[in-house]
Amino acid sequence: MKSFRVIGRRLIYSLILVVAVIVLNFVLIHLAPGDPVETIAGEMGGASQELLAEIRKAYGLDKPLAEQLVTYMKKVGQGDLGYSYYFDQPVLALIGQRVPATLLLVLCSLFLAVLLGTFMGVWASFKPNGFLSHFLTMFALVGYSVPVFWLGIMMLIVFASALPIFPVSGMYDVKLVSSGAGWLSRLLDVAQHLILPMVTLAIIYIAQYSRLARASMLDVLGSDYIRTAKAKGLSKQVVFFKHALRNAILPVVTMAGLQMGYFFSGAVLVETVFNWPGLGRLAFESILRRDYPTILGILIFSTFMVVAANLLTDLSYRIIDPRIRDNAN
Repeated sequence: MKSFRVIGRRLIYSLILVVAVIVLNFVLIHLAPGDPVETIAGEMGGASQELLAEIRKAYGLDKPLAEQLVTYMKKVGQGDLGYSYYFDQPVLALIGQRVPATLLLVLCSLFLAVLLGTFMGVWASFKPNGFLSHFLTMFALVGYSVPVFWLGIMMLIVFASALPIFPVSGMYDVKLVSSGAGWLSRLLDVAQHLILPMVTLAIIYIAQYSRLARASMLDVLGSDYIRTAKAKGLSKQVVFFKHALRNAILPVVTMAGLQMGYFFSGAVLVETVFNWPGLGRLAFESILRRDYPTILGILIFSTFMVVAANLLTDLSYRIIDPRIRDNAN
């Protein structure tokens, strides 16, 4: 019962946070330099002042900012994210078209980073002064310092010319889709297209998680309860998996939950570099065209994803460490 109360409180706090983020995003975007009406007119080849006024009135941009905000919040409360200025579609439909590609990229990258980074860090903790431990230190330094867009461009250069073994653009082969190929062939095709953007997005976080897992594991292995477990004659496997690893992985879980927002921001650059048809590329195109409703819709979706990731992290804590569940308040 206590857990349900805690989850209920977290949901209320999360809802307040989402509303605050929506208001802040709306105000900042509308105060930023640039006029979407002029951008729309530019796409049309120019327009008179009368036509500009009509466009502004049609999209409700002629009203005071406070009134626009109230109207927008009412629509969001009804599940209406508005209508795209540029793509001439409901924003919710646009996001629905792009969400699967972004979730596939982000979740696969997060899984790869957590799994491989934790494995490398735990393995290095057995010999903290060994070659692997020193290699991880250098790898983490380089991986954390490399900009994700630069790494993506380097991947393009290498695998587009020197080693053309992976597709470097898009999510699938259009010819394969038009030929009516089977689902297995199409699945393998998407997996091939996913490799380069997934590795590009994950490699920075692999470096971070490996260092974090190594430091956490070393700290746990030096704890009194681990020495006590060894003194009781427990096997190395029981000490390692049941007592040490379960506690050492908590900081990694925390970091993974907190960095969900960074994965989405990194996806903007990665999707742009590799022409991946997800929310990141949609956000980039919308920013260039001052498409306010689409930008706000993407930010709202990203906010929900980050909040949901933090809630799942909190729940994961209670599963991994029963002491947190028992002491919940």
